[in-house]
Amino acid sequence: MPHRPYIVGNWKMNGSRAMLAEARAIDRAAGRYPDVQVALAPPFTLIGALREAVSAMGVGGQDCHVAAKGAHTGDVSAPMLVDTGADFVIVGHSERRKDHGEGDAVVKAKAEAALAAGLGIIVCVGETLDERDAGKAEAVVSGQVDGSMPEGEAANEAVAAGKVAVAYEPVWAIGTGRVAEVPDVIAMHAAIRARLLALYGDAGAKVRILYGGSVNAGNAAELLAAPGVSGALVGGASLTAEAFLPIVAAAGSGEA
Repeated sequence: MPHRPYIVGNWKMNGSRAMLAEARAIDRAAGRYPDVQVALAPPFTLIGALREAVSAMGVGGQDCHVAAKGAHTGDVSAPMLVDTGADFVIVGHSERRKDHGEGDAVVKAKAEAALAAGLGIIVCVGETLDERDAGKAEAVVSGQVDGSMPEGEAANEAVAAGKVAVAYEPVWAIGTGRVAEVPDVIAMHAAIRARLLALYGDAGAKVRILYGGSVNAGNAAELLAAPGVSGALVGGASLTAEAFLPIVAAAGSGEA
């Protein structure tokens, strides 16, 4: 792997201040796995409180606007995320693409805005079940990588610094309990790596490629051991320390 494994919990639209106790428990355990980079992306409302509650792991946002400020009611900008304590942001999650109609160009603009503000980024890509069944999965995801990844000097610097990650999340596996077969994950991660090398040259090897989609304690070890898998973007299993920590342990030791 280009860097230590990256295990990121995405709390989505879940969480209240009462869940800070779970975050503290995860943080304490994360300190016991120095070879694993651990992070949580809570709702916007909890970023500041979470940042104050933890010390061993990263804290991020689940989305940002393309603009730094302005008349965009209900949106949150990348500089606002920085101001409240975030150090990275997820962009292009399939739920944003589907629920909010975000295409590759918007995702790319958000990624570039985040880098301009100093945030690390996780750019999400993934195919639908219809696209996989039609034999188009690798073509669709490769196209998303080409269209969604940031470009320019700032992007090249961020890639070289290890601040850019890609999360491959097959849409049909998110929150469904279904998980992609390991050979398919390996093939897709290889296809993504090829596009990253084409986009960024040799520095593209420094971009970590995470797998996401119903990752849990039972399947984490096998997925994380697969060639080309640099970590995991975890949804529901990140909401409690009991469910999340075995995934961190799997990344750190090869067994849950």
